Amino acid sequence: MSPQLSIIIPVYNEEDVLPKLFQRLYPALDALGRPYEILFVNDGSRDRSAALMRAQFERRPDVTRVVLFAGNFGQHRAILAGFAHARGRYIITLDADLQNPPEDIGRIVAQMDAGHDYVGTIRRRRQDAIWRRWASRLMNLLRERTTRVRITDQGCMFRGYARVVVDAVNQCSEYNTFVPALAYTFAMDPVEILVGHEERAGGRSKYSMLRLLRLNFDLMTGFSSVPVQLFSVFGICVSLLSGVLFVLLMVRRLFLGAEVQGVFTLFALAFMFIGTALFGIGLVGEYVGRIYDEVRHRPRYIVGAVLEHTPGEPAGDTAPEAAAGQGAAPPSGPPTTLASTGSPEQLPLPAIMYCASQPERGS
Repeated sequence: MSPQLSIIIPVYNEEDVLPKLFQRLYPALDALGRPYEILFVNDGSRDRSAALMRAQFERRPDVTRVVLFAGNFGQHRAILAGFAHARGRYIITLDADLQNPPEDIGRIVAQMDAGHDYVGTIRRRRQDAIWRRWASRLMNLLRERTTRVRITDQGCMFRGYARVVVDAVNQCSEYNTFVPALAYTFAMDPVEILVGHEERAGGRSKYSMLRLLRLNFDLMTGFSSVPVQLFSVFGICVSLLSGVLFVLLMVRRLFLGAEVQGVFTLFALAFMFIGTALFGIGLVGEYVGRIYDEVRHRPRYIVGAVLEHTPGEPAGDTAPEAAAGQGAAPPSGPPTTLASTGSPEQLPLPAIMYCASQPERGS
């Protein structure tokens, strides 16, 4: 029987949090009384996260699946890989840090039962640092002014998506994207609800100020051309004002003669315009960089292995096969099961693995 719920959890160096997550997540989902699957996506963790997820898979193989990346590709690409492998009717994304309580999953499910195809969340009484809260508000304001995406709390990845929305996202092939905003563009009946927010259960945040800035650049430039259009309008206004200023200076020279006053003012204006020009070059470069990423046609992620249990097949280990990932569904047919040795800490190989041969980007 296909699961009704698919819970996608990207994981990167979360060995301190995963045991606590397992203790809270599975009972919360069992209490819903619905068929579900939990899809962990290991984003190239360098600690014992992969071993912990393998051990949990062996404890609950009926509802646990693990996608192992061959490197670190980022949180949003991990979510895209989860979308490609999810089988549920409702797909819910959740961070592994337990800042969003798993017990609130039922509230998202209730909204989706009511017919909403996209359920966003707003964190109640955020437990983040002050600078992160203020930066989030500023970026929300900029995004609302430059795009058609209306997301109150864009930093919260605890969201619910209907199957039709996820299928639409799976057909997209952009190299850099912001998953909640991309999914929002395909939603017909979105809604937002308040959810709890707790302090991190362990470890530390993987998002530095620089990474947050890059993420918001992806959001603004990936969903709108308004920034570069505004800069073009600004350039036109500066050109017109420069023409007016030139005429005024010529008139003054004709009637008052040569003047040397105001040299430092002209220097200040020159530096301002130089800075503005450099900002414009950087803005255009951001768009050009996105084009460059797209035309290279590189895979968004590479799946090294998938741990999952197929009904009717005995659990066992298989030989690893690397898979270049673009987000296509896994191939049909039972995989070949082979024997292997090694502890989970040494060799987190899958119980059932396939080689996901997928089309090149843009095909």
